[in-house]
Amino acid sequence: MAQAPATTLKEKRVVLSAAELQRTIERLAQAIVEPNGASANLVLIGIRAGGENLTRRIHAQIKERTGVSVPVGFLNITIYRDDDAARDMPDSDISVDVSGKEVVIVDDVLFTGRTIRSALDAITDLGRPKVARLCVLIDRGLRELPIAADYIGRMVPTARDEHVEVELGREAGPTDRVVIYGRT
Repeated sequence: MAQAPATTLKEKRVVLSAAELQRTIERLAQAIVEPNGASANLVLIGIRAGGENLTRRIHAQIKERTGVSVPVGFLNITIYRDDDAARDMPDSDISVDVSGKEVVIVDDVLFTGRTIRSALDAITDLGRPKVARLCVLIDRGLRELPIAADYIGRMVPTARDEHVEVELGREAGPTDRVVIYGRT
């Protein structure tokens, strides 16, 4: 039996450089605290794994701008997924009660909306937030569910066969970037 040739991904273009990525994170942090300020009622919840470092960086920007360290948690949505995606990820790490809070779900890329639907299910299992908002670094469109982000770093229209890779460390660095890859 002949095997199909392996599909490889080839870098097509850099969407955000390190400097542009840092400015985008600063802008997202400002947009999150602008309406109501930073307080214990604001909770950032990053979706593992793509939203973790983005959440840490937004949290650091909020603290730098306001002097307030808002509560942060990280959510593993694997068991809530509807596509049987198998992933080895650390468990959720949320030590704050989300009931009655303004929860901002943070993820790196918004695509079909299925990850966010799973995150909403997971969060409501933890309590009933006053409001849940969505912050994404990249919105690439092509939704399968009616999900929209409240805070968007950059809209990047893509084709279904393209892949958006966010390369983001815990702290700002020269290797930070967002790249679109295409299949070859």
